[in-house]
Amino acid sequence: MQAERDAFAQTLPWSVELLSGWTADKKLHSDHVPETPDSPGCTPVQAGRLAAYRARILELTTQVLTHPYWAPLPGPDRVEARTALKHAHDTPVGPDA
Repeated sequence: MQAERDAFAQTLPWSVELLSGWTADKKLHSDHVPETPDSPGCTPVQAGRLAAYRARILELTTQVLTHPYWAPLPGPDRVEARTALKHAHDTPVGPDA
């Protein structure tokens, strides 16, 4: 869900609201002058979709954190188990693992 939200957010302007861009001072030891273009802002549909992603991620996070599975684990073990769950996708699975 977060990856979906992140991919969608990458398609949006840098600001949800209509804002002017700016040019920053030239960086030391570089000819690069940082610039940010004007932001046209998000449409109400885009802002609503982003809010829906945030609400769903919050709902899913709450379900995981308050699930009865965690209740019998003491504090440090609970943290360790949640961390392992968070990185479960990092572990290769299958005969080639």
